Amino acid sequence: MKHNRTTDELDLKLGEFRERLARLTEGIHVEECAIPSLVLFRYDQPTEPDTAVYDPSLCLLACGCKNVNMGEESFSYNSRNYLLTSLHVPTVIQVPDASPEEPCMGVMLKLDMREVAQMMAECSLPAPRTRQSEPGMTTGEVTLPLLDAVQRLVRLLDSPEDIPVMAPIIRKEIIYRLLIGDQGMRLRKIANAGSQSHQVSQAIGWLKDNFTQPLRVEELARQVGMSTSTFHSHFRSMTALSPLQYQKQLRLQEARRKMLVDHQDAATAGFEVGYESPSQFSREYSRLFGAPPHRDISRLRQRAAS
Repeated sequence: MKHNRTTDELDLKLGEFRERLARLTEGIHVEECAIPSLVLFRYDQPTEPDTAVYDPSLCLLACGCKNVNMGEESFSYNSRNYLLTSLHVPTVIQVPDASPEEPCMGVMLKLDMREVAQMMAECSLPAPRTRQSEPGMTTGEVTLPLLDAVQRLVRLLDSPEDIPVMAPIIRKEIIYRLLIGDQGMRLRKIANAGSQSHQVSQAIGWLKDNFTQPLRVEELARQVGMSTSTFHSHFRSMTALSPLQYQKQLRLQEARRKMLVDHQDAATAGFEVGYESPSQFSREYSRLFGAPPHRDISRLRQRAAS
């Protein structure tokens, strides 16, 4: 009986969430809003697989479903399962089914792992004992308390004067709900200073800020206090990529942004992200995005205009 009552309450909350997001996302695709680190998104039609770098974040859908691939790992989530990302990870994303009548709508809340570590300390939540690394992305069950907190955060968009005071409080509650939820241990590993997962996370932070620089894996491993072999093993376990593959994807993603948003030509964009050879840049770009730079950017602009 209790299970049925909880399910009914969750259905009711999801219905309210859908109605609110349908109003807030009308006419938009992906949009940041007045609440820092909160992004609203909506898809009214299916999408082709496309690449993106996910930030540490919680993604929660009001309706529809979304597929995300991280290397060989595949994740699908819907209104009953959230997507939790604890690292900056290159991915391939796709919305397999959506229409104006049945859109895919949801929110992404970007997470600051320093806040996660602080919440662990405030609540005296123990760090995981296992040293084994796990993928930096997973799905978890949407619970009524988590959905309620996310919905209250989104509801603040209707009373912007309350955002500066209430948004940080609700953010902390959401982080707490994640930490005590079924995937909380994964967050605790990354946030636990001194753990190997945390050391890899530090290396990823350095790569994200310095991806245009030449990469010497041995030096980066030494910088975070790990042997090269151990670093390689844990890095691949958490990102499904080697450090060099990870750097390459960051470079190519940024080059794509420079061409699409800043209207740079391929040679300039490739050089600015660290490529010295235009032919190598074009070759690796085509391998990741499925078409040479000029054709890929033309395709993206046509898609945006349609």
